[in-house]
Amino acid sequence: MRAYLFIALVAAIVTFFATWLVLKLAHRFKIYPQIRARDAHTRPTPRLGGIAMMLGFAVSIWVASLLGWFHSVFLDPTKIITILVCAVAINLLGFFDDLYDLDWTLKLAGQFLVAGGLAWQGVQIVSFPIDGLTIGSFGVSLVVTVFITVLVMNAVNFIDGLDGLVAGVVLIGTTVFFFYAYLLTQQTTPTNYFNLATLISAGIIGVCVGFLPWNWRPAKIFMGDGGALLLGLLMSTSALTVTGQIDPSITTKTNAVPAFMPLILPLAILVLPLLDFTLAVLRRLRAGKSPFAADKKHIHHRLQDFGHSHLGSVLVFYVWSLLLSVTCLLFFLMPAHQVAVFFFPGLALALVYTVWPVFAKRKESLK
Repeated sequence: MRAYLFIALVAAIVTFFATWLVLKLAHRFKIYPQIRARDAHTRPTPRLGGIAMMLGFAVSIWVASLLGWFHSVFLDPTKIITILVCAVAINLLGFFDDLYDLDWTLKLAGQFLVAGGLAWQGVQIVSFPIDGLTIGSFGVSLVVTVFITVLVMNAVNFIDGLDGLVAGVVLIGTTVFFFYAYLLTQQTTPTNYFNLATLISAGIIGVCVGFLPWNWRPAKIFMGDGGALLLGLLMSTSALTVTGQIDPSITTKTNAVPAFMPLILPLAILVLPLLDFTLAVLRRLRAGKSPFAADKKHIHHRLQDFGHSHLGSVLVFYVWSLLLSVTCLLFFLMPAHQVAVFFFPGLALALVYTVWPVFAKRKESLK
């Protein structure tokens, strides 16, 4: 565990100081967009934090390659090189979109190309046990991998509208996923706790920790599409790489949760972003607009209209992300009836906090 903590620390330190440098350069050369009607901030703010995040993640992987702890992970560097190349590519795509506001079709095509390249080079669903059988067709795995990767990238990107929102949600979810991957590794390879999924997760955690102080309200810098798409890609990649650790024999007709957990957990973590993404696409298509046309009707905007403060809206996402991700992890560790003891009280608290502004307004009206 201390090896992963060290990697996360490296990613956090590099990201923190790289963000400071990017912020200084952006202000010096006035590289920031004009404030838009849908923006929550009131002063021009750089959107290039994704560059610092990419640097923090890349340096953490490089440092890991120098440590004997991770020797087994780097025996075949092809997959890691592919992940880094695709991460840089999606980061650059987001960077140019942040600067020049690319057409949505061009941006979406770029996302499919990056996801396709990732899957084509073998970073895809390795196995998907169903009733004890492993489904691993290259073509099917490639298509499903590309779809999931693009979906997760856009889900993360769509909620990037409030200070600290994306970095916090990804930090919570990836921390829970790290523990899942680490515990799974203990079960499958008890003599070697080091694998690519946990390494990527440690890097993501460090990047979010290093960036969040600069992005907390009032944000001094935003991660932009470059950072949001990067986090989405890396989250998806860590989930995909862990699928190869699943033993088909653990799957039964009565308990398929362990086998599907690598994909269930990331989707559970992003349930609110995915819901937001789905509603936004349907809303815009119904209005005859592009599915990626920006507006101010996302869930985090509606929470503020509902009565939550800026911070309160962010905390709603944090609470639900924590509840759902921890619940999924507990399904991996204990029977369903024991998980229910945690889930239902947590659900009640999350619902109360979400609708609390209604009670507050009613209380005020009775005075």
